Amino acid sequence: MNAHAVAIGATAFLACAVELVEALTIVLAVGVTRGWARALSAAACAVVVLAAVVVLAGPRLPALVANHWIKLFVGAVALYVGVTWLRKAVLRAAGRKALRDESAAFARERAALERESGATAFATAFNGVLTEGIEVVAIVLALGSGTTATLAAATGGALLALIAVVAVGAAVHRPLARIPENQMKYVVGVMVTAFGIFWIGEGANVVWPAQDAALFYLAAAVLALAVGSTAALTPKALSP
Repeated sequence: MNAHAVAIGATAFLACAVELVEALTIVLAVGVTRGWARALSAAACAVVVLAAVVVLAGPRLPALVANHWIKLFVGAVALYVGVTWLRKAVLRAAGRKALRDESAAFARERAALERESGATAFATAFNGVLTEGIEVVAIVLALGSGTTATLAAATGGALLALIAVVAVGAAVHRPLARIPENQMKYVVGVMVTAFGIFWIGEGANVVWPAQDAALFYLAAAVLALAVGSTAALTPKALSP
């Protein structure tokens, strides 16, 4: 596997891990409040729906990834997602936006669920897993739309993230509050933005210097801009 595919797999792992941690928080809140049978059955139903979507779309993907219009579209989507994540991460790193707290999110979900019916709790877990799952699928497609090899790398990264998050969640039975989510989103925002720029260039038939290695200098440029923006937005009182 080349360095380009490894970068895609690693980015997919981090991005999907963030989404899956948020899904886990919702499932844990339902499980603790309304019972594990309801929470896990709802999650399983959402996974079945997602799997059906992937199976139906899967056979068409190899033919699509080589289409330059698809690369342009996917590049634009990846650029939008990457910039959105990076903007929030920069604001949080600069102290302009509150950090996401999975423990607090868990407490809010649990308090809300205690006032709801069992059917509502099932729907909450189902919708949470389905929504975050759709974002995971979108991330895989956005990152893996270069070739079948990159699609395989992105899929592999997502599967590893799923295994890791489920395993840790099953072991600790509580929100993964110690995961440095904002730092992960900062890194993922940089990488997904760089991928978006790269795919748009590919779709527009741009010949990147150093070909696939262009991803790394694009990421370095995006990171430099993000770090500069963070420094500029950080209040003087918070600066070291």
